[in-house]
Amino acid sequence: MEGIGVTATSARGVTQHDLDNWFQYHTPTSEQLPKYEAIRGAGKQFALAILKNTPPGPDQTAAIRQVREAVMTANQCIACET
Repeated sequence: MEGIGVTATSARGVTQHDLDNWFQYHTPTSEQLPKYEAIRGAGKQFALAILKNTPPGPDQTAAIRQVREAVMTANQCIACET
């Protein structure tokens, strides 16, 4: 399947197939579930490390937001098999 990978998509542009794949629900398989859990768990641990070791403020919020985005992008990679 075509995916959201920066290199592949950027080189050829976004296609209708890409949009169809990205914006549909992908039911997780039994093989994918532990992968989602591992990524979510690692993301949460990293976000907790940021929370516990940085002062509250906009940079802390941005750092945690980027962890959330990384987790979501990784999950999309699993779901879309890209």
